[in-house]
Amino acid sequence: MLNSTVSSLADRIEALLPQTQCSKCGYPACRPYAEAIAEDRANINQCPPGGQQGVVRLAQLLGKPVIPLNPDNGAERPRPVALIDEAVCIGCTLCIQACPVDAIMGAAKQMHTVINALCTGCDLCVAPCPVDCISMVNVTDTKTGWDAWTQQQADDARARHDFRTLRLQREKQENDARLAAKAAEKLKVLESESAANPEQQAEQARKKAIIQAAIERARLKKEQQIKDDQT
Repeated sequence: MLNSTVSSLADRIEALLPQTQCSKCGYPACRPYAEAIAEDRANINQCPPGGQQGVVRLAQLLGKPVIPLNPDNGAERPRPVALIDEAVCIGCTLCIQACPVDAIMGAAKQMHTVINALCTGCDLCVAPCPVDCISMVNVTDTKTGWDAWTQQQADDARARHDFRTLRLQREKQENDARLAAKAAEKLKVLESESAANPEQQAEQARKKAIIQAAIERARLKKEQQIKDDQT
């Protein structure tokens, strides 16, 4: 857990990132990268979407020298958006699952489409596509870095990413709860069958032990999730 000083600094750093959530910096999203910079675990030159302008922004905030963008994290480029070839799309939903800002619409076995205004150009939908029907199209001509991105777009992208993260957490918790309820119901059935069929008690006891262990794992997992949410 970050102390208040580091957390406050991470907030200011995060506000200077373009919020593409592309993970090119080496971290899963913009917030973890901001926290790593605040804790001096990452350099200020690891964000290709922010470009050299982004490096300057962070250097000014932190009182550090301006350094070149690290090529190991990628090159600065005009901002693209994803384009799906609808004639080739098979509706596998893998791109939807990969999109960090919910910018792709569609359903299983149905054609998907990208909402251009919401796409951050993160590239994360390209690799998972099994039919290679997604291309990245330049929408800012020669403009790169913060010339190709506005603060409002960044703020909106962060809000969508945060909402998606909370939604996925809620869906997982709901699914875990459903599975736990099913396990509890199965346990009741086994107890009933065990009482009615004494000759099968050994096998029923084995199954009960497996289910009880699964229920206990689910309980401990839920407790850990509550602790993580509190921190």
